[in-house]
Amino acid sequence: MRFLVVGAGALGGYFGGRLLEAGRDVTFLLRPGRAAQLARTGLVIKSPKGDLALPAPPSVQADAIGGPFDVVIVGCKAYDLAQTMESFAPAVGPATLVLPLLNGMRHLDDLRARFGAERVLGGLCMISASLDEAGTVLHHNDMHGLTYGELGGGRSARMQALEAAFAGVRFDARASDAILQDMWEKWMFIASAASMTCLMRGSVGDIVLAGGSDIGSAMVDECAAILAHNGFAPRAEPLARAKAMLAVQGSPVTASMFKDIERGAPIEGEHIVGDLLRRAADGSQAVSPLRIAAVHLRTYEARRMREQSAQSQSAA
Repeated sequence: MRFLVVGAGALGGYFGGRLLEAGRDVTFLLRPGRAAQLARTGLVIKSPKGDLALPAPPSVQADAIGGPFDVVIVGCKAYDLAQTMESFAPAVGPATLVLPLLNGMRHLDDLRARFGAERVLGGLCMISASLDEAGTVLHHNDMHGLTYGELGGGRSARMQALEAAFAGVRFDARASDAILQDMWEKWMFIASAASMTCLMRGSVGDIVLAGGSDIGSAMVDECAAILAHNGFAPRAEPLARAKAMLAVQGSPVTASMFKDIERGAPIEGEHIVGDLLRRAADGSQAVSPLRIAAVHLRTYEARRMREQSAQSQSAA
């Protein structure tokens, strides 16, 4: 089974690197800058689950894709999806499986419209990882899970083929019979964590210390109500786990969106928080913790774009 991993950032680099480590047929689709960096340094992973260094991992750039792959793993940022789809389109043939690891649901509509519903799987990953300035993939905790499945449910022959390909690889791969339920439940947690830590500009532990643990619980409850309205009421265990993770004293956890805000980068606010809010029963018009968070994130993006525009005009 031939894998094309789109990008070698924190997600693609980690999961693609682990697949290569296990001897799987993996090629990274890279932009020129990252291709040049990996040519110099190789792909380096630092992880509690074991470090890894892969000199000169196989790679290709968009204009040189020779034909279809069996599986395309997509882990880009949501705001890059349109451009990313165009870059890997030559790799998608009649039997190709597209496995996205983005958060939320909007990307499924975009991928199915571009490549056909029959080619798109559901997927999610549970990992905290980042790139340092040298391009090293830093894995920050013990979680490194990848869950995948048919959007319509059930175990197909192609799911069995993926299970065989993932067997023995050094991450926790799981085939799901209910991948949409899994994705909605992760969305509930990610939207709650992003809303809470971005609004408060601090870690979960900081917010709990300030007496705000009930804010995390309120965020989760609001997101859970939206899930129920859309036919995916969260199961008891994921609901309890989400609330517990946002109430841990001393927890250093922050959402990746908070980290993006801290460095002045683009964010996935609309994809993760705004789109979930639009699916609420009241059409997102009520004043609520989630709506306040969504407006907060939009305000950040508006200010960021305004400042970028002013800098461009000054440079001109």
